[in-house]
Amino acid sequence: MKKLLPLFVFSFFLGNAVFAQKVITGVVRGEKGSPVPGATISLRGSTNHAIADNRGQFSLQTYAPFPLTLAASAIGFATREIEVTEQNLGSVAIILTIDNRLLNEVSVTARRRNEKIQSVPIAISVVRGAAIEESGAFNVNRVKELIPSVQLYSSNPRNTTLNIRGLGSTFGLTNDGIDPGVGFYLDGVYYARPAATTFDFMDVEQIEVLRGPQGTLFGKNTTAGALNITTRKPSFSPGASAEVSYGNYGYIQAKASVTGPIASKLAGKIAFSGTQRDGTIYNVASLKYVNDLNNIGGRAQLLYTPSENVNITLTGDAAKQRPEGYAQVIAGVVTTKRAAYRQFDAIIADLNYQLPSRNPFDRLIDHNTTWRSGNDQGGVSLNVDAKIGGGTLTSTTAWRYWNWDPSNDRDFTGLPVLSLSQATSKHKQWSQEVRYAGNFSSKLSGVIGVFAIGQDLKTDPVHIEESGSAQWRFSQSTTSELWKTPGLLDGFGIRTTSRLQTWSTAVFGQLDWAITDKLHVLPGLRYNYDNKKVDFNRKTYGGLQTTDSALLALKAIVYTDQEFNVNTDNTNLSGQLTISFKANDNINSYATFSTSYKPVGLNLGGLPTSKGKPMLELAEIKPEYVQHYEVGIKTTPSASSTLNLAVYNTEIRDFQTQVQTAELGVNRGYLANAEKVRVRGAELDGNIRFNNNFSLFGAAAYTDGKYRSFVNAPVPLEETGGPSAFKDISGSRLPGISKWTVTLGGEASTGGKFLGQGGRYFLALDGYYRSEFSSSPSPSPFLNVAGYALFNGRLGFRATKGVTVFIWGRNLLNKDYFEQLLVAAGNAGQYAAVLGDPRTYGVTLRYVFSPAN
Repeated sequence: MKKLLPLFVFSFFLGNAVFAQKVITGVVRGEKGSPVPGATISLRGSTNHAIADNRGQFSLQTYAPFPLTLAASAIGFATREIEVTEQNLGSVAIILTIDNRLLNEVSVTARRRNEKIQSVPIAISVVRGAAIEESGAFNVNRVKELIPSVQLYSSNPRNTTLNIRGLGSTFGLTNDGIDPGVGFYLDGVYYARPAATTFDFMDVEQIEVLRGPQGTLFGKNTTAGALNITTRKPSFSPGASAEVSYGNYGYIQAKASVTGPIASKLAGKIAFSGTQRDGTIYNVASLKYVNDLNNIGGRAQLLYTPSENVNITLTGDAAKQRPEGYAQVIAGVVTTKRAAYRQFDAIIADLNYQLPSRNPFDRLIDHNTTWRSGNDQGGVSLNVDAKIGGGTLTSTTAWRYWNWDPSNDRDFTGLPVLSLSQATSKHKQWSQEVRYAGNFSSKLSGVIGVFAIGQDLKTDPVHIEESGSAQWRFSQSTTSELWKTPGLLDGFGIRTTSRLQTWSTAVFGQLDWAITDKLHVLPGLRYNYDNKKVDFNRKTYGGLQTTDSALLALKAIVYTDQEFNVNTDNTNLSGQLTISFKANDNINSYATFSTSYKPVGLNLGGLPTSKGKPMLELAEIKPEYVQHYEVGIKTTPSASSTLNLAVYNTEIRDFQTQVQTAELGVNRGYLANAEKVRVRGAELDGNIRFNNNFSLFGAAAYTDGKYRSFVNAPVPLEETGGPSAFKDISGSRLPGISKWTVTLGGEASTGGKFLGQGGRYFLALDGYYRSEFSSSPSPSPFLNVAGYALFNGRLGFRATKGVTVFIWGRNLLNKDYFEQLLVAAGNAGQYAAVLGDPRTYGVTLRYVFSPAN
């Protein structure tokens, strides 16, 4: 800001010295002659502007030479420009026409060029930055309520699953050894770790959600879709914004940004976001509330324009989270097939322990291990856009880091069962993408590019899991008195050292061949090369130091040493073919067939054992192959509405899934292949603006996901201890998928003034419903999450510049609901829940200003 102010002051005095001050006055009206209060009248090429009063009248002072151009804009009206001369500067009349097509004219970059959303033959949803800010959706987990096809589950940042149409990443606990199937991009940079989705948004322009495989358009291969987020860019017009929100549970969020010129061809921007909130779960042991929010982040950008055809953007960002968070509450207890003495209630009775509550919505825990989620990320990127011929050549170079420092209580009780569970990790990535998007001839356009990414993920320095003094009772698998040997498992644990290095490259392209103005054929190809190398070494330590073979055998039931090395290379050719037919300006239909691929997975959470030996054959699991069919139609029934339908069928061979096991040493689960999976469904979305004062939007998704063949899946929790540890679950449903998901919302607004400035008063409501879903990779009637509906609302005053103020509420009906259910380590019978937030409410004050304010 210190650099911007002198530049502004210098320009101001220079203008005074050369030109005399003039005053432009006039009125802004609608087509029927009624005034348009709150309209913004700007001087083109300047930040100078005025706001029309309740009679539509305005007055604007300027030193600019005549003739000059004014631009008048207002919500719900088309922007109009008018030339002003010295002869008419005192009687300017501007007539605005209602433009209800604003919802239809959202611009997207899904195909790496700016296009209208209704013209793109892809199932795609867009959430604009203003909607994100006003809905309180400050991260991806909250945006999912606006887009029914998106699912996000997070028991902590590392264990975050981001899926589209029920596919993408393993449900439940994450394994670092596989690639996500949903690409997460921010300003063209691919973020490899799912923890990135938990950080706060900063200065977001819009989010595009592309559904279905997109490997012929994006750098990293995506088997299920992509989230493409763009932020607001630096501007050569000085400006800034500041926002603060206060709410219940001690909620405070502050955001700010400042932008402007630094030199004649150099502009900069700085953005900041910070969020804090008290916890929503009470620990009766520590007498503290946990699951708080403690987030902070910043982003700095420099935009250099050496010519009108070249833009160079350098970006640096850093963010961190330090909550005492992500604790889960006991949601229920299942009677397993194990002997009576091995049931959870019998175990805790022997240990003279009782849960603080059997009702998870009492929000009470007594955990004796601190929940910590130290989550850091940041990086630097350089993006170059150069207009060449009929298109744009883009180069995006990026380096990023992610550091993870957790502490968890994986037994979910106040007993000293698992005293430590800490998977501290460090991740670094480097990526480079070069692509050209544009017109190759009058009939042919498209995208062609190359992409490379290197990743290095390692323990920092080790992953630790350590038993406490009560572990013997949970691990006890025989009636032998040796289990009661003092100190047998107390302090007994494992230290794992691992390093995963990956290198992926690809060549991709997609063409758009206009056979006629109405009929287009869009073929695409992608060639992948993937190399993965892992070194895994796990050593046991602690516990009773003994040479007694019987006691050593008991310890080996709990933890064993494991060591393996894998080095694998894979290549793959995939592609897609789309036929698009635009019957007229209001109807655009398409049909797509595509294939996609997810590379080999490597198990980094430990391997299950057989006869006391690790099953090394599971260290590497097969690649995942996808065949996808989709038909869709995008319509514009009127100038003020859209209605779109997509129907799809996705078949997957060697589906990579994360499965839970009763073995303590692999309590984060391990990777396996389900032979065949199918997901099919339909999506309907639309919006309508009835007039300048009232609009509605809605979307519904039907999703049916099944294991077509999974003959060797682990048994569900209630069958633990039965005659077999595996089960044929072919025909069962996939986890995390609700058959029905619906979003519906609307806004009523009217023009007016607040604190002397023009804008609109508004009332906005939205609702989100999802039907029940399975929360276990192997379906269990005890691990189904009941369907729920959430309702949110906002009421206040909105202005393009100046003061915006509104009150908001989320989960207005205070619905108790689960986001996810998780089996406790060791499968003793207890399972825990990730609870949804209770009702929250507050007020937001925003101020957007420029030197002309």
